[in-house]
Amino acid sequence: MRLKIYQIDHNKDTDRKRFEPFERIDKVDPTIYRKVFDAEAEAKDLESSFVLFNIEGHPLLNGASMSVSDIVITENGAFYCDSYGFKPVEFDESQADASDMIRVLYVQPHEKPYEAEIPNTLEAKQKAVGGLIEFVYNTDETALVCDEEAKLKCKEGNRYLDGGGIIAGNFLVVGLGEEDCRSLNDEEIQKYMNKYAEAPNIDDEETAADVGFKFIGFM
Repeated sequence: MRLKIYQIDHNKDTDRKRFEPFERIDKVDPTIYRKVFDAEAEAKDLESSFVLFNIEGHPLLNGASMSVSDIVITENGAFYCDSYGFKPVEFDESQADASDMIRVLYVQPHEKPYEAEIPNTLEAKQKAVGGLIEFVYNTDETALVCDEEAKLKCKEGNRYLDGGGIIAGNFLVVGLGEEDCRSLNDEEIQKYMNKYAEAPNIDDEETAADVGFKFIGFM
């Protein structure tokens, strides 16, 4: 399901609300929160989202593990992560900090791409792809951001590139601004959603051969 997660910014937490159970706060103040996740997640409900973001982790989470005082937004509303379970709350997202977020497309092997928001930072991009980043430039002021050592790490083949070759591991599609990445617009989102809708079955030998060494399987 798609969800958003907001966490209290410790620099704004003058009243020490972070990690407080719901019964100890007067009301939720959205002005001290910042967005740390906005994407699809393999969770069917709030409880399974806690397992994912507190224990298992997610490459697009750019904050701490989910904990008490976090706000989770789903299609059913806003919920406060309490000591036990989740409490429905009022939460005005427009008052929370999402100033550094950019809209991207996230593409994983064997999966359909999906829209997400991540911080426009080197650290967030590296976490998303799982390594040092490399840009593969398109012809329309967009680029693919991938792990430059993905094939050396034997990551799975993901998609075929237009000019030949294979891109391995998770990658992002981002817009290109004058000095940094920018959010994709609606047209670009749809274009690359369609382009990468089909996930080809690329075997390990083919991916390994794309960097000039032979894949060796061990029994």
